[in-house]
Amino acid sequence: MTSILKYTSEFKYNIKLAFPVILGLLGHTLVQLVDNIMVGQLGATELAAVSLGNSFFFIGMSIGIGFSTAITPLVAASDGANNKNRLNKILSHGLFLCSILGVLMFIMIYSSRSLMFLMNQPIEVVRLAFPYLLWISISLIPLVIFQGFKQFSDGLSKTRPAMYATLFSNLINIIVNYFLIFGIWIFPKLGVEGAAIGTLISRITMVFFIVIYFRLNKSFRSYFIEITKFKLKINLLKKILELGFPSALQMLFEVGFFAAAIWLSGLLGSKIQAANQIAMNLSTITYMVAMGLSVTAMIRVGNQYGKFDFYELKRIAYSIFLLIFILDIIFCLFFLIFHNSLPWIYLDADNEINYKDSLEVVSVASNLLIISAIFQISDGLQAVILGSLRGLQDVNKPTTIIFISYCLIGFPISYYLGIISNLGAIGIWIGLLTGLTCSALLIFLRFNYKIKKLLIQKKYKKDLK
Repeated sequence: MTSILKYTSEFKYNIKLAFPVILGLLGHTLVQLVDNIMVGQLGATELAAVSLGNSFFFIGMSIGIGFSTAITPLVAASDGANNKNRLNKILSHGLFLCSILGVLMFIMIYSSRSLMFLMNQPIEVVRLAFPYLLWISISLIPLVIFQGFKQFSDGLSKTRPAMYATLFSNLINIIVNYFLIFGIWIFPKLGVEGAAIGTLISRITMVFFIVIYFRLNKSFRSYFIEITKFKLKINLLKKILELGFPSALQMLFEVGFFAAAIWLSGLLGSKIQAANQIAMNLSTITYMVAMGLSVTAMIRVGNQYGKFDFYELKRIAYSIFLLIFILDIIFCLFFLIFHNSLPWIYLDADNEINYKDSLEVVSVASNLLIISAIFQISDGLQAVILGSLRGLQDVNKPTTIIFISYCLIGFPISYYLGIISNLGAIGIWIGLLTGLTCSALLIFLRFNYKIKKLLIQKKYKKDLK
């Protein structure tokens, strides 16, 4: 009992630290959820168009957000060492790099729009997704800049500012979406394109909110003032790039893996693609809990790493692993119990014209949610353990592990079972399950190896003294 208590005793603080992060991340997901629900009222083709457009957008977003995560462990380690001068420099250099990356991601995703016409996707879906992707790609610029502020405040164990900014922007998104998608009052009915414009406006307000928060809040004001004194330090830029580039690749491989599932489902038709989008969106909501605890792991492990307290580091990390394991079992049971009813949230059961299509979409989506229920545990664990490794500033080997798990194992299985065999969407998701499970197992082995090595090194240095 005592051995379990040393881990469960950390649950309260872990949840306290993760809760604002989870709400903030759910805010980003809620933007997509609101888009999907509102657009879903227009029909399965419109919902599939949002899915296709977002599959491109998520690639740029994953690179931007993945890169920005390098800021958090650097801040956490410097905070643990009480090095305020270095903290000032990390913020200014992190924002500098995030601003450049946001523009680059916009150019990359915007320039790739024409590829949709070459991917054998349903033409009616592509025609709607094309203008949607224009506006959603522009929103990458404010989104990545916001991430620079967010990752910095997270690293200081102050996780509420990003939550407040995200919740505020979500309110803006819901209001603007309502008027632009359906053409309420004096506004034109823009449908799918209106959802993208609403998302862009909400993300711009998100940046304004957090900038004002940093400027006015006494805890952040001194850091914010230092931005105006920015002087380029090559060594620090290099350090952020060394951590940020592999972290961006990690998220790119994972998001690309799921984006590939969207593209593969598009080869099976718009209804299958819409069903895939529903199951994917619901799975993403629960995944945000794991991502929140991943940030918590990054912060707390980074703090202990800065203090060179590796025994405490291991105990704290394992407490977070245990917590996500318990929560994901609950999510697994939730999806298994409600897999038939959850897809109807996205579709209009009263629309007689589209009812037959909706019934087919729901049938497929409900089966996919059963597979999603199974991979909740492995998906959650690999995310949290990966956060711990980032806290240890160990990013290169985990990147290789993720590439092998998703690109060399998971995707070929998805393609073979989904396209070559007769399993269709279910086969695609069996590939997702396989890739996530391999990743969780290998990442866990990597963490154990890394922490064991650190403990041996510390013992060796202690013996020399």
